[in-house]
Amino acid sequence: MVVIMLLETSGVVRSLSWHGDALVDVVGGGRRWAADGTEHRAEVSWGSLLDRAVSHRRYAVLYVERGTKAVLVKDGKLLRELNRSYYLAEAYDYPVALGTLPDGLDVIAHCPDRYNVLEIEELESGRRITTGDRDPADVFHSQLQFSPDGRRLLSVGWMWHPVGVAHVFDVERAVVVPAALDGEGLLPLATGRDADIVSACWLDADRLAVAAGDDVWGGEQGAVLGPQQLGIWSFAESAWVHRHSSDRPLGALLGRGNRLVSLSGHPRALSAETGELLVEWPEVRVPERRTSYGRTDEPSPVAALHPDGRRLAVAGAGGIHLLLVP
Repeated sequence: MVVIMLLETSGVVRSLSWHGDALVDVVGGGRRWAADGTEHRAEVSWGSLLDRAVSHRRYAVLYVERGTKAVLVKDGKLLRELNRSYYLAEAYDYPVALGTLPDGLDVIAHCPDRYNVLEIEELESGRRITTGDRDPADVFHSQLQFSPDGRRLLSVGWMWHPVGVAHVFDVERAVVVPAALDGEGLLPLATGRDADIVSACWLDADRLAVAAGDDVWGGEQGAVLGPQQLGIWSFAESAWVHRHSSDRPLGALLGRGNRLVSLSGHPRALSAETGELLVEWPEVRVPERRTSYGRTDEPSPVAALHPDGRRLAVAGAGGIHLLLVP
């Protein structure tokens, strides 16, 4: 268990992202903590309604986690307002992701018109690049993430039972045929049907870590993932290269390379290859929330894993904990 330092904060931290060796809370107006722990004041105020954010390069989207409103900013300045469908918006987290396509175009993925229709737009201009006929499934998209190379888009949402579902879509194909964002996608057909998927994250451009919850949809026999099981899917091999059982709920996941961080109750670092617990920090409390839908009394954890995969920042009641992942 390694704690590098505890950074004191002047108020509640509602978002975290790494900018080099510094940490930034864009929801907090761009508050910044230098490598030595010095806090630099906010440059702007976004009010109290916006409570979470995703960041990418010079851009960020600040949003109401269980609401319909968001804003897109560049270098801390407003570009435009965003919205999502009001239908059951209070029941699941705002679906939004930022990324860069292989041709260098910075884009946003979100659901601006309908809860079950993913759209991809140019960040700078807002021009929609997924215009065409659509045939969406009845899925509430959430936990959107572009793969590091921008070729694939992950959605971990839910559908009525309710049951958690995971899909990965081919972004390059969707630019040509937008309905490619409406089908089963690139994961095995049974994924999200045999198992109740609660979270997932990219380890690299090829591998995806997927966590199942307590329930199995349709019975354990033949399930893609069993209860509280962690699976590592490789697109290059078109196979689950690792599957591990967990002795406790995994919650939200952060990943880099062969390291995974599980955020449920407190942070835990796991080996993606073996599922082995590398280290945990029980004294650093984070919400117990296990999925991005359902309960509304617990917000999502505020944490950021450095691109080096070693430095983990977790916001808590006492400030920002800087932790070292072995």
